[in-house]
Amino acid sequence: MPASHRNRIGAILGLMGACALGSAQIAHAQSSVTLYGIVDASLLYTSQTPNAKTGQNAGHQFSFTDGGVTGSRFGMRGVEDLGGGMRAIFELESGVSIANGSLSNSNRNEFGRQAWVGVDSRFGTVKAGLQFSPFFLAVYDFDPREMSYFGSGLVAYLNNVYATGLFNPNAISYTSPEIAGLQASALMALGGTAGDFQAGRQYSASLRYHLGSLTVDAALYSGNAGGSAASIVIPSVVAFDGRALGASYAFNNLIVKASYVQYKVAGSFNDQVYSGGASYHITPALNVDAGVWYTHDGNNSTNHSVMASTGLEYSLSRATMIYGQVGFVNNHGAMHTGLSVNNALNEVTGTTSGVNVGIRHMF
Repeated sequence: MPASHRNRIGAILGLMGACALGSAQIAHAQSSVTLYGIVDASLLYTSQTPNAKTGQNAGHQFSFTDGGVTGSRFGMRGVEDLGGGMRAIFELESGVSIANGSLSNSNRNEFGRQAWVGVDSRFGTVKAGLQFSPFFLAVYDFDPREMSYFGSGLVAYLNNVYATGLFNPNAISYTSPEIAGLQASALMALGGTAGDFQAGRQYSASLRYHLGSLTVDAALYSGNAGGSAASIVIPSVVAFDGRALGASYAFNNLIVKASYVQYKVAGSFNDQVYSGGASYHITPALNVDAGVWYTHDGNNSTNHSVMASTGLEYSLSRATMIYGQVGFVNNHGAMHTGLSVNNALNEVTGTTSGVNVGIRHMF
């Protein structure tokens, strides 16, 4: 082959290689997948423990507890730029127990915390799949201890309706962009039962207003029993109606929060939870928070409880934190509010105190 031909072919191949490399770099820049997770382990002490058979006090406990502040988990999230301000997004998240490596801190399916795909644009965000409800996200935002696994509104939530509203299967949701301080979210979860649209059907909505340091949010939830999700290991289709109203205000390093949440189960209880508290960053690495939750049954005034707790968190780095938490709960009547999501979700009548210390690492 003449040298001139070889040079011409070499130039063409080099140009093709450069174009292919450039295309790969562009594709890489437009899409990404991120692996992430939380590993949280702690020691828990409670002065009382309910007997699983009798419900009476079985004595104090000292135990290793998975998830003192946040449930351990791992997951992946991805994004692809579709052009024109639109992005394809997805998230898969699994809960795991640090105590024994089993599926936990979820509905105990492989990706039982989140498993959804969606589209994000300047017109809002649409998601389809297993996801959190606007009702739960509103309750989370206005909890003074940010839904810690010890002594927070999350204990009251799970004590009332288990995982319903947290992990919503068969769900489609829409969240609007923030316009003049207002942002709306709505979710519909389909029951999946042929011939019975109402079985397992769930819906939720919220409306948030944000102005400077002030945020106010109102939310609702309504769900029916049954449907294809009724077979999930951790119940997530408890039939209940929920209402929530909360507010927060930030004073520099101090954030004050207050909320009202209702969990109403027809023919059973109508628990109403009033909470208030604050968190304060003493230094960038040191944070303290405290809260009080008063719960009473609107159907029977003898059923009520008071839970109070405080926590201290110290960041050893951007990823690793050590913490300590102290709290108590006082139950009356048929109320059995606990102190910890794991190992102490329900407590006996009377006063129970508890202490929790642990370490959390995020990656």
